[in-house]
Amino acid sequence: MIDHRAGGAEGGVTPRRAIISVFDKEGLDRFVPRLAEVSPELVIYSTGGTHRRVAEILGGDAERRLTEVSAFTGQPEMEGGLVKTLDYRIYLGILGERDNPAHVADVERLGAEWIDLVAVNLYPFDKAVRSGDAESARSNIDIGGPAMLRAAAKNFLRVIPVSSPDQYDGVLEELRRYGEISLKTRLALASEAFRRTAEYDAAIAQRLAGWDPEEIAGLYARGASTDGHTGK
Repeated sequence: MIDHRAGGAEGGVTPRRAIISVFDKEGLDRFVPRLAEVSPELVIYSTGGTHRRVAEILGGDAERRLTEVSAFTGQPEMEGGLVKTLDYRIYLGILGERDNPAHVADVERLGAEWIDLVAVNLYPFDKAVRSGDAESARSNIDIGGPAMLRAAAKNFLRVIPVSSPDQYDGVLEELRRYGEISLKTRLALASEAFRRTAEYDAAIAQRLAGWDPEEIAGLYARGASTDGHTGK
């Protein structure tokens, strides 16, 4: 097996460091423990509600396997959960090339970690739109989730991008059988991640184009509350 941490982008990837930050927590109860089983070195970085759920799932194993993103970055979450993962150390770990000496030096200099797997699903913008509440829809425009997912998908040569609970079983089965995720699978996962983020952005663009500026201005003039989601 090629050691992906030293290059070997064409080979398999075994997840040793993972970021899990999901709105839909369905399936985490099977994904997290089995991921830990097939990858004994696994350390998970997580945020907010996901961190709490993963801690519950891991139980006594959480102390050695689970780290809050804010503890890793040294930066607390912005009030309301608006900024959690938009941090240079996070993106260095996702996008960095493990066989690039300059990138390796940056990781060592900042005490960052190579990220091998990113599991993200997005705030439910479509559901918020159906509620008819413009502010709820606006505040459920996910920024950090699509950014991390796109970064992981871009670096599919080295990272496993997981964009839906529907993909958990397939990823786990391949890890169980082979101990790694193939380039073929990572490429398919990357394609799906970009499809999901494209559809997500298209839904947002369509909705914003249909909003009446005067109606929106009136909504906030009446004191609509802003950005209070903490779903991930």
